[in-house]
Amino acid sequence: MGSKYKHVFEPIRIRGVDFKNRVVLAPPSPNLASEDGLVTKDFVNFFRIFARGGVSTLYVGNSSIDITECKDEAYQLNLISDRSILPLTWYADMCKEYGCHASLEINHNGENSAPEEVGAENRFSSSSFISVTERTRAKRLGREPIPCIEMSHAKIRETVLKYAKAAERMKRAGMDIVLVHGGHGNLISQFTSPLYNKRTDEYGGTIEKRARFAIEVCEAIRERCGENFVIEMRMSGDEIAEGGMHIDETIELLNYIKPHIDIAHISAGIHSDFNMAYYRNWCQNYMMERGFNVHFAEKIKKAHPDLLVTTVGSITSLDMAEEIIGSGKADFVAMMRPLLADPDMPRKYAMDMPEERRPCLRCDACTGHLMIPKPQFCAVNPMAFWSRDLVDGQVPKAPVKKRVAVIGGGPAGITAMSTLVDRGHDVTLYEKTDKLGGNVIGGAAPPFKIDCQDYLKWLELQVERSPAKVLMNTEATKELLEKEKYDALIIAVGAEPIMPNLPGMDKPHVSWAPDAEMGKTKVGDKIVIIGAGSVGLEAAIDFERAGKDVTVIELLDRDGAMMSLMRSARSVAREFPSILQAEKVPVHYGLRLTEILDDKIICVNDATGYEVTFDADTVLIAVGMKPLRDMAESMRRCAPETEVRIVGDAEEVGTISTAVNTAFKAALHI
Repeated sequence: MGSKYKHVFEPIRIRGVDFKNRVVLAPPSPNLASEDGLVTKDFVNFFRIFARGGVSTLYVGNSSIDITECKDEAYQLNLISDRSILPLTWYADMCKEYGCHASLEINHNGENSAPEEVGAENRFSSSSFISVTERTRAKRLGREPIPCIEMSHAKIRETVLKYAKAAERMKRAGMDIVLVHGGHGNLISQFTSPLYNKRTDEYGGTIEKRARFAIEVCEAIRERCGENFVIEMRMSGDEIAEGGMHIDETIELLNYIKPHIDIAHISAGIHSDFNMAYYRNWCQNYMMERGFNVHFAEKIKKAHPDLLVTTVGSITSLDMAEEIIGSGKADFVAMMRPLLADPDMPRKYAMDMPEERRPCLRCDACTGHLMIPKPQFCAVNPMAFWSRDLVDGQVPKAPVKKRVAVIGGGPAGITAMSTLVDRGHDVTLYEKTDKLGGNVIGGAAPPFKIDCQDYLKWLELQVERSPAKVLMNTEATKELLEKEKYDALIIAVGAEPIMPNLPGMDKPHVSWAPDAEMGKTKVGDKIVIIGAGSVGLEAAIDFERAGKDVTVIELLDRDGAMMSLMRSARSVAREFPSILQAEKVPVHYGLRLTEILDDKIICVNDATGYEVTFDADTVLIAVGMKPLRDMAESMRRCAPETEVRIVGDAEEVGTISTAVNTAFKAALHI
């Protein structure tokens, strides 16, 4: 008997090509191609976990049609020559093992490659201009901005042929579908968008003329690849940027492009220009609505009911996908980060086990590795990184079964427990409180932290279903551990909040911000929060929405605070200023807290020496965390020293990502 997800798992046949369901992997950039842009065995094994998990199609992001002109990643695929074909067959054949289609997102990014990367003479676009990003890059490098080169008719013909030959090489390697990148400010959209295209010939002016380059690309692919080959085009339903393509124009654009494609893949925004200002529109953060771009696909589907449409953007579960497809908003659903978090999601839903889905946090730990460069990574799924070494996503059994204790029931401890169990060890987990989740509990407290809330539930479920022995309300002391004589020990005791040693810190109206959000401490109506990191700003938004009068105080200046926030919170850092402005929460920078009184706080501006006071009946501290190092050190010799590991925040304060991944690595070697 099949699952209840009838629309998600409904097969479809396009141009004689069968697709087993409507879920596709949106194109990631795994940083696993060779230096000369060829598929590697590590590349194949990275994608194997998605093919095995049950999606119908895998796409590889930003596969360059000519890396001498289009290169903005250190290890992206290069399809310029027939040398690419043999390695591509490894990828295509692997996918066929699982009844899955292998594909690539073929791309030319036009003017967006840096002159330092491809040479000023190889930066082409629809028109000659200097982009915002090029101006910023030039200023940073201390040189004059360099305009890109307007493509001649001969260069256009040459580039169209490169797209077609790239798709033909894919077909020769055994693929039967291509994703042509026509969105996000890349070359094709530099032709379709009036933001970039200032031409006055047959490739510029009206929407019909601006569509010409895209049409020629698709026609050339069809001519070389034949009728039994599926062409999907990725497009920004709305570029968002002022002067760019908006949804009504995209709908009109599709009047001309539709006859030449089989599927329209509808994203939004621009990632290649404006210094990532529109990044949020194609890669949403956890403060944003789920299914953020679905309405664009829905409008296009309504305007073009005869066109197959793929939607993408914060579709975090197949429950959402079922509703989207069932209600006719789109025909396919593309996911990347949610499938990276749980590649087996389709399989779990087909078996009617949706509660087993490992939730995506939308934290962007994955994309943070792209520019290092480092292979793709996931905060909650450490196997994503290790898929190169642990083929097919399987944790190896340990050669010797051991009795292992894990100290701490946060994300690091629970990850260690689960991994050790998978390896065949006899595991005991100690948690000194009556709740599992560690600092994720406080992180999930704000009502808007829905992704974190889902993850907390999932952590609890893992413990509930684990065969490990779990001891709640049990503090693992040195004496207790020595008595038990464990063979190995993983210490994941976490971190505690930093509470500055200042006059008034012991007053009853002072507490750690997450404790207040969890209801552990009472708050009044006039709250001052000390610290403008993500913990402090989330608390400010939470209490402001609850009707409180909130002020935030930050020691660093505005630029320093933003840089610090970007390092810790990644893309969501850009979201906070607009939310705080909308919520009318003032943030005062460059102020050092010196004293807390019963009804106010006193701060000093170190730059001027002036003293500033703020009325407050509640003071919430959010200045950071420190490892519970003394506690961890006290346990170091409670098992053979070589078999003891300190992981997560107990080792170094970080994120859920660092906690999960350090714990996994430790458990993998016991």
